[in-house]
Amino acid sequence: MTHHRHLIIGGGMVADSAARGVRELDPDGTIGIISEDVDRPYARPALSKKLWTDPDFSWDDGVDLHTEETGAEFVLGTRVESIDRAAKTVTTADGQTIGYDRLLLATGGGPRDLPGLRPSDRVLSYRSAADYRTLRRHADAGASVVVVGGSYIGTEIAAGLVQNGARVTLVTPDDVLGGHMFPAALAAVFQQRFVDAGVEVRTGSRVASGEETADSVVLTLDDGSTVTADVAVAGLGIDPATQLAEDAGLAVDDGVRVSATLSTDDPAVYAAGDVASYPDRLLGTRRVEHVDNAQQQGRQAGRNLAGADEPYEHTPMFYSTVFDVRYEAVGVVSSSLRAVEDWAEPHERGVVYHLDDDDLVAGVLLWNVPGKTDDARKVLAEAHALTPDMLPGTITAD
Repeated sequence: MTHHRHLIIGGGMVADSAARGVRELDPDGTIGIISEDVDRPYARPALSKKLWTDPDFSWDDGVDLHTEETGAEFVLGTRVESIDRAAKTVTTADGQTIGYDRLLLATGGGPRDLPGLRPSDRVLSYRSAADYRTLRRHADAGASVVVVGGSYIGTEIAAGLVQNGARVTLVTPDDVLGGHMFPAALAAVFQQRFVDAGVEVRTGSRVASGEETADSVVLTLDDGSTVTADVAVAGLGIDPATQLAEDAGLAVDDGVRVSATLSTDDPAVYAAGDVASYPDRLLGTRRVEHVDNAQQQGRQAGRNLAGADEPYEHTPMFYSTVFDVRYEAVGVVSSSLRAVEDWAEPHERGVVYHLDDDDLVAGVLLWNVPGKTDDARKVLAEAHALTPDMLPGTITAD
């Protein structure tokens, strides 16, 4: 039976950061990484961003994380079916048994599928490098693509595809694209960027059903209309992959529940990344599906696997890049909250503060304002001392 001092289930960015975190304290202990993916850990954001927009951005230099530098042993294309916490072993779908001293669950989540459709060469629930390779092949052939979902993945993919010559339809439930996050006027400007680029934006619509034919995909929307394209891409978010933890008797509540040190209720088992529900020091219990959290939380989990026993104190940011816009945010960014807007250039460069029911800052949106996420964290930390009228100018856009 193979045995590792540090065993990681999941092969994404958390696994890479965790392996590097382990090596900060334990240069010699064996590290095993078991992943359902067929590729070694890679920078997932590139799949919807720079691989589409930067012709000089290469897989080897910008995407492959080169986790082999840590000396980790990989088992790829393999699913873990069970964890025996008493024996400190895991069993894979192909019958391998692998032992551990400490275990990290970095299982991430599974993408949500389009109603009535199964993933195929023409129907992609976009998540993996394999999905990117398939979509790139279609895009390079001039395919028409319908993208479903108006959040991060959907908007980034739609923007990337249209900039690569594809004919793109974007379906979103928002009445205005981005309207679930941004103030109304900002959302209107955001949507117009897509329209000006040639994207057909179908707002206020959800997919009711779908059918794949020999050479196309037909989506029926909830208003009865249809969209026909060569390829359909779902950017509908993920469901955290918690079943393995739940079957092992670990506490699960919208993710695997962990302490400030990222340990589960089993001191030998940790969880981090998309799958972990953790206590953020500024924002309370939450689960975060963004790269900053994967990197920082993964590193801390790795250090704790190696015995550091340190709390995770980083409040992560998230970001997106579409066309000439880069926005970053910390905390809760939602149009359901009251907004205080502070624009250096109206709807082109500025800061939006999102306030909760007590008029306290719950989230900060930085629109084309780089390098200010630490300032945003400071605003959240000092929220009780900041009244709404004090917010303009608190973070400058220069």
